[in-house]
Amino acid sequence: MARYMEALTVERGGFRIKVPESWWEFDVRPESRDDSIHRMVNERLRAHPELAPHRDTYVSFLRKAAADAWKSGALYCGCMAESFGDDIPITGSVTVSLVGGRTSKGDPLPTDPDAIAAQLAVKEAKREGESWRKVTTVDIPGVGPAARTYGVEDVPVPGDELGRTIRAVLMQTFIPVPGQEGKVALVAGSSQVLDLAESFFDIFDAITSTFRFAD
Repeated sequence: MARYMEALTVERGGFRIKVPESWWEFDVRPESRDDSIHRMVNERLRAHPELAPHRDTYVSFLRKAAADAWKSGALYCGCMAESFGDDIPITGSVTVSLVGGRTSKGDPLPTDPDAIAAQLAVKEAKREGESWRKVTTVDIPGVGPAARTYGVEDVPVPGDELGRTIRAVLMQTFIPVPGQEGKVALVAGSSQVLDLAESFFDIFDAITSTFRFAD
């Protein structure tokens, strides 16, 4: 875990955040994502030539994932993948999005952390192995209070017509954007490695605590 002490500062559209130096960026920006995806796929194929017949499938999937993320408001996506011997790789990601919403009357939704927290649903696991979610507020140094959810949740697969879900460790922090009514910066950390949920909560909390709005 010492590796996480070495941080890389990322600056994007009005904010900056620090992620572990070993993480890599999945570029979702329209002006650069295609080139980035091609480079990423080519690097992987050089390391694993046996995957070459599936190149077009990988590129198409990543293009769609990047486009969907951008449309949903994502401005940055950082990813990790660590492999220890023959074990299943440990993977996770942190995404920063700019989101907002309005009431049925067209008024901006409140961004006060207590008001947001009051609208977020808590879910208790009725038996071992079920999904769960907790709701709280946190104080981010240099930024202020923010609403947060964390738990092990069933996340819908984007665009899946069958309504399938993926179970994941998930932490979402809703940070009010100064001077923009109804807007919040959503910092979301996720991983499908459920056995390491508590460790990922610590990692996602540490990364989120470095979030700052750019001057």
